Amino acid sequence: MAIVKELETPEGVRRKLEISSTQTLERIAEFEVATAEDVNHAVEVARKAQESWGALPIAQRTAVLQRALGALLEKQEEVMDLVVGETGKARQEALMMEIWAAADVMHFYAKNAARFLKPESLKLHGIMRFLKKAHVEYHPLGVVGVISPWNGPFILSVNPTVQALMAGNTVILKPSEVTPFSGRFVLDIFQAAGLPEGVLQVVLGDGETGAALTASSVDKISFTGSVATGRRVGVACAENLIPCSLELGGKDAMIVCADAELEFAAAGAVGGSCLNSGHYCCGTERVYVVDSIADEFIERVVENTKALRQGKEGEYDVGSVFWDKQMSIIESHMQDALDKGAKVLAGGRRNPNLEGLYYEPTVIVDCTHDMDIIAEETFGPIVAIIRVKDEQEAIRMANDTRFGLGGNVWTKDSRRGARLAAQLKTGSGCVNDMTMTFGVPEAPFGGRKESGVSQVNGKKGLQNYCHAMPIIVDRLGGRQAPKMYPYTKESFEGMQKTLNFLWGTRIGRWLA
Repeated sequence: MAIVKELETPEGVRRKLEISSTQTLERIAEFEVATAEDVNHAVEVARKAQESWGALPIAQRTAVLQRALGALLEKQEEVMDLVVGETGKARQEALMMEIWAAADVMHFYAKNAARFLKPESLKLHGIMRFLKKAHVEYHPLGVVGVISPWNGPFILSVNPTVQALMAGNTVILKPSEVTPFSGRFVLDIFQAAGLPEGVLQVVLGDGETGAALTASSVDKISFTGSVATGRRVGVACAENLIPCSLELGGKDAMIVCADAELEFAAAGAVGGSCLNSGHYCCGTERVYVVDSIADEFIERVVENTKALRQGKEGEYDVGSVFWDKQMSIIESHMQDALDKGAKVLAGGRRNPNLEGLYYEPTVIVDCTHDMDIIAEETFGPIVAIIRVKDEQEAIRMANDTRFGLGGNVWTKDSRRGARLAAQLKTGSGCVNDMTMTFGVPEAPFGGRKESGVSQVNGKKGLQNYCHAMPIIVDRLGGRQAPKMYPYTKESFEGMQKTLNFLWGTRIGRWLA
């Protein structure tokens, strides 16, 4: 992410923000902050555009998405240039996490949206099945506000936008103020695909703009970001009586069982912790390793970590820290850990050989749960390791957190691994891989506890951008519908006898 600074502007003139590179500390660009008036105007435009967009057959919406995928492939180098420039991540991570993932998402919903949103028949129970028939239709909510973060500025803008658009909604996207142009490029992709005017709009700004969007008359908010901001978004949505999806922070645990394949587990720990410079909501932030294999595991982790190349030119594995404020958090958590007895086996400092915001890939051991690096979201390239006596202690400690986004278990026994993963109090679990549920479009994704509200992705996620409307039809055209009035002693006694028969006798319960 970039370094953000507010520029001085005369009174009555729009606020402006300037962003600088975390790789070189040089200025990238500046932009104006959208006001509440701008946001409200965008909502009005979106509301009008939604009438025609939502009325289109889904096949026509799908055709636009397929053309957008083609535009993304044509413009992939431009996207990577923007993302690397604003974040400082490795170019291959920009290709993998932003372009590849976005292409997969776009193809997935283009292929499956019509099936996911097809009206569904309901199988009614008991006597009701003889009297009524029912189905559920999925209607768009209207205007959806998407507030996307800085750690995956393109993909985390694309994914909710695609789902909302395929469901027939119009979208107002507010990217993070520190990666504004990576997020805004989503609009360029869809404009190249011929998306009608007003169906997707982008408003640039900071928290003031985001607050205006949540307070506007949108019909849903999709937010990805911090717990603190997510709470405020949730409150605003509750006040407006609109739904929201909140994908918040994580503190994912990795459990290394006594029978784990250590070569792969060690590589998984380093990859899960250092991917995207550690700025990954489902990144591995705590590693619990069974004591009997801990020494060899730690040795392999240190070896793998020291082999990582950090840089900003040519081929490198780990880029810069994306945001100057995140660097402060990383350094604070590391100092707290050292003050409380943790030991650094690799890295543990800013890279002295690189200009810009570079924190060395780090391995730290002897960690405890009273340390910020274990209790709070660090979001940095750090492998934090804790020894445990067995897998059950690892499960207990892994669940000892206010977060609950994901977690992973490493073992040669995949069935046992699945049973252990199911004991994690998290939104999802993985076996013999880092938490990568977000990368599986079929799977519903979301957190528990302070890691989020609601789920996105898959059939359920797409349907969450709709109102599920049941339609119930009388099979006999109303000719046999019961007459409500007048209430009489006979009608009361008749209903009571039927009640007692249906749920008070074996034959009645079978019929019911």
